[in-house]
Amino acid sequence: MLLADGYEPESLNPLLGYGAEGAAKFYDGLLAFDGRAQLRPALAVEQPQANADATSWTVRLRDGVKFHDGTPFDAEDVAATYRAAIDPAYASTVSSDYDMLADVQAVDPHTVRFDLKFPYSAWPSKLVLGIVPSESLRTPASQENSPLNTRPVGTGPYKLVEWRQGDQMTWTANPDYWGGAPAVHDITVVFAKDDNTRAQRLAAGEFDGTVLPPVLAGSAAREGFRVVHHDTADYRSIALPNTHPVAGDRAVRTALNLAVDRDGMIKALLGGHGKPAHTPIPPSMGAHHEPSATFAHDPQRAARTLDDAGWRVGEDGIRERNGTRAKFTVMYFADDSLRRDLATGFASDARKVGIEVELAGVDRSAVAGRLATDGIVLGGGNPMDPDPQAYSSLSSSAIGTGTYNNPGQYRNAEVDAALDSARRELDPGKRAEFYRQVQRAYVADPGMVYLAFIDHSYVLRDGSFTGYQPPVEPHTHGTTWGPWWNVETWKPRA
Repeated sequence: MLLADGYEPESLNPLLGYGAEGAAKFYDGLLAFDGRAQLRPALAVEQPQANADATSWTVRLRDGVKFHDGTPFDAEDVAATYRAAIDPAYASTVSSDYDMLADVQAVDPHTVRFDLKFPYSAWPSKLVLGIVPSESLRTPASQENSPLNTRPVGTGPYKLVEWRQGDQMTWTANPDYWGGAPAVHDITVVFAKDDNTRAQRLAAGEFDGTVLPPVLAGSAAREGFRVVHHDTADYRSIALPNTHPVAGDRAVRTALNLAVDRDGMIKALLGGHGKPAHTPIPPSMGAHHEPSATFAHDPQRAARTLDDAGWRVGEDGIRERNGTRAKFTVMYFADDSLRRDLATGFASDARKVGIEVELAGVDRSAVAGRLATDGIVLGGGNPMDPDPQAYSSLSSSAIGTGTYNNPGQYRNAEVDAALDSARRELDPGKRAEFYRQVQRAYVADPGMVYLAFIDHSYVLRDGSFTGYQPPVEPHTHGTTWGPWWNVETWKPRA
C-alpha cells in the first residue's frame, strides 16, 4: 500500500510526542482509541480500576507480549515509560500532559499502579502513551538523542523498515503482534507537504490514498477512488497574543468573534464539511457542551463594541485609539493551504469592522519566537475527554508548558477555577456543569477566535481489503489516522 502524507514526524519517540493521541503503528498504549471517542484495552487486559477518590489507578497487563526486538513486555516497561515522561532528566516534551502524575509502580510483572497528585477522573485518556522498553530508558538522559527517535522499538502492529527523512517511510507487518499479524503487510508513506502536489499525484494514480483539504479532495478523486469525510474534535482557531496592545484588548477580541462569518467559511473553504466553533468543546461532547456559549455573526454589534471602547475609524477605514492603529499579524503554516485560506477569510472579516490583520506564512520552526507578539492559526482537539480538549488551550497554568499550550497567554480567573474543578470532579453531572461554566465564562471574555471544528477529508482507492470504519478523529490526522487508523485489522476482500 502506497500512501501520501502532508506531515512528516520530527521524531518517532512517544516521549517526544509521537502518537500522543494513540494510533501510533509502532507502539501500543495501555488503552487504545476505539474509533468512536471511547477507549478499549490494548496492552491492558481490562479497563483501569480507580480507588474511591480517583487518586490511584491500577492496571492489569496483557501477558505474552513482546517488543519488536524480541524482549518481553511487562510492568517495568510501563513504569519506566511514565516515569521518564515526568522526570526532567529525560526532557520529555509531553511532560506537561502528565502534570497530575506523582508516581508509577510495578506492583508485579503484570500489574502497574499510578498514583496521582489530585483526583483526576480523566486519567484513562492519558493511557494511550506508547510504551517503550525499560532498557532504552535505563540511563536518565535527554530524549533529544535517543535511538528511539529514528529506530522505534515498540509492541505495535508494524515495524519500521526504512525512514528516508524528507522523502518516505516504509513499515512492515509485525508477525508476532499480540493482536495477530496484519494482513496489510507493507505500507509506504511518501511525504509531500504541498496539498496541490499530493492531489495531482493522487489524480495521476500514484498513491492509494492521502489526506487533503475537503474541497481539494473532491476535485482530486478519480475512478476507482472514493472521498470520505470524518467527524472530529479538531478545531481551527485564531490564537491572539493577549499581551498585544490591539489583539490583547478585550473589546477587540469580542468584536473579532462577532465579526467573523463562521458559516460562510465552512461553506466556502470546507465545502460544508465542518461545524462552527465558538469554544474548544464541540457539541459531540454531549452534556459537557454549553449550547448557549456562541457568538452571533453580527458585524454591526462588533462595530458598536469597538466604538464604545474608543476605537475610532480612520480615513482609510482602519480604527485607531490614542495613536495606536488597530493592526496585528496572524501567522499560518506556509505549507497548509487550509490554514492560509482561513487566515485570509478572518482578515477579510476583521477589515470590515476596521481591524487590519497582516498575514504571514511561516515555517513551523519560526513560530515559537513570534507567539508573544503575533497571532497564529491554531489547530487542536482530542475527542476522548474535555480535559485534554480544553485545559491546555485555556488554563493560565498551561502558559509556558509547551509552544502551543495557551500560546496567547489567555488569563481568566473564572475559567481557570472551573477547569481546575472539572478535572478534579468525580461526579459526571457536576463535572459536565463545570465545563459548561468554563464555556459561559469564556464567551464573556474570549481569548481567541474559534472558527470551526473541521472534518478530516481523505481520498482512498477502493482496493482489495475490507475493514474501513470512519472514526471520530482528534487533531492528529494523516496516514496513522484517517481511513487507516485500524489498518492492522483489515482483511482481504473475499
